Amino acid sequence: MEVGRLPISASQRGKLISAGYTTLSSLSSVSPSDLARELNISDAEAAQILKVASHGSRLDGSEGGCAAINGAQTAWEMLHEEEMFPRITTSCMDLDNILGGGINCKEVTEIGGVPGIGKTQLGIQLAVNVQIPVDSGGLGGKAIYIEGSFMVERALQIAEACIEDMSESDGLLRKDFKACQLKMHPNNILENIFYFRVCSYTEQIALTNYLEKFISEHKDVKIVIVDSVTFHFRQDFDDMALRTRLLTGMALKLMKLAKAFSVAVVLLNQVTNKYTEGSFQLTLALGDSWSHSCTNRVILYWNGNERYAYIDKSPSLRSASAPYSVTSKDCSHVWDWDSDLEFIF
Repeated sequence: MEVGRLPISASQRGKLISAGYTTLSSLSSVSPSDLARELNISDAEAAQILKVASHGSRLDGSEGGCAAINGAQTAWEMLHEEEMFPRITTSCMDLDNILGGGINCKEVTEIGGVPGIGKTQLGIQLAVNVQIPVDSGGLGGKAIYIEGSFMVERALQIAEACIEDMSESDGLLRKDFKACQLKMHPNNILENIFYFRVCSYTEQIALTNYLEKFISEHKDVKIVIVDSVTFHFRQDFDDMALRTRLLTGMALKLMKLAKAFSVAVVLLNQVTNKYTEGSFQLTLALGDSWSHSCTNRVILYWNGNERYAYIDKSPSLRSASAPYSVTSKDCSHVWDWDSDLEFIF
């Protein structure tokens, strides 16, 4: 159970969420005095909140601190299930190859890199590609895009490029292509991208809590893209322990969401400087603890004048690199934000 469903006042629920207590399990080991100090409430009020939370845990099937246990699954069943997971193409064959066929559903994939490397373009490309019809090798799904500002003109350009690419594909040169073409009209593609704007970390957490309800009502959603997961958590945080707790809670919810609804969750991350062995080095933001919060981690980087994607972490994919390029001659293209050339994925 989430704290948002507890029978307490709205202000109390808001204070709990802002302090990083989003689930009942996160309240299980905190003392009334510590909770009172963090929420700036009285000890009596804190004790009452913990009492209600404890009662909610028992109703939620977690008597004795043990969550309900699901049935066992064999390793063979798990392997077969993973092989059957649908994947979303990035429109770059080399990148798809090192990803095992594309971005995996039921997993959380973090993609990070320096500004201008192409994170947002890839995010929008995935929001379009998830809509490729099933009979054309896609998922025929819809996308959720979460960002502070959304460049709809870029999405339109990518949608038009995707349709052009499909029209040139041999696999679509058949009788039902016209029906497919109507379904993949740029206007329809834009209508299938649900955009949420967030302006603070509290809004980002609240939206993460709301996604389960939204996706349960829109079961054709197959990908959730957060661009970026970093921005609001790099500001106004003096309490790093609080930030870590908030991020951990959000990551757990997104992992649960991915598995429960078989959706791909893609988190775009920024870079920061880290002092290591006497020098500053570029690394993905949010610290070492965050690096363990995602299933897969892909780093986009420059190698001379060429752009590469590198599998930095994955339980099932080997570490490997793949090039991608900026060119004006290809079928899978979108405009690069930082140049007058076209960005290829």
